Amino acid sequence: MFNIGDRVVYPMHGAGVIEAIEEKEILGAWKKYYVMKLPLGEMKVLIPTDNIVQVGLRGVIEEEEVHDVFVILKGDQPQMSTNWNRRYRTHLEKIKSGNIYEVAEVVRNLMLRDREKGLSTGESKMLDMARQILISELILVQGLEQAEIINWLDNIFDKAPK
Repeated sequence: MFNIGDRVVYPMHGAGVIEAIEEKEILGAWKKYYVMKLPLGEMKVLIPTDNIVQVGLRGVIEEEEVHDVFVILKGDQPQMSTNWNRRYRTHLEKIKSGNIYEVAEVVRNLMLRDREKGLSTGESKMLDMARQILISELILVQGLEQAEIINWLDNIFDKAPK
């Protein structure tokens, strides 16, 4: 169970802060919901409190764990399938997991692939989504502005060998 003020990650949406816990009637059923505010885009998301395990809601990582995210981002790209569909499904599963390390792998893989060969429209959209998810959690963990995190990410890949 989470409380107001807790920083959490909602897979496929990113990280945010629980602003309220409200009871609402939706489709004729009354349920309790976490009201989560995302730091990017000022969006609010309602998350049923009785469904948090199934959806993978978790607390944000600790500041000490950010180093591990950096290591993944700076790492080498593993051998990826040449089949676009297989690659896309693999990356989508990693994003859906809600695990920041797997999301960081997707960002790294797609950023490096973009530099080497370019990305399809679908992979480009996936990269944008994965970056937003990663950035939203790093903003909450490190207390930095979005532009600082984006600059930091861009610097990692500007220095990566081509």
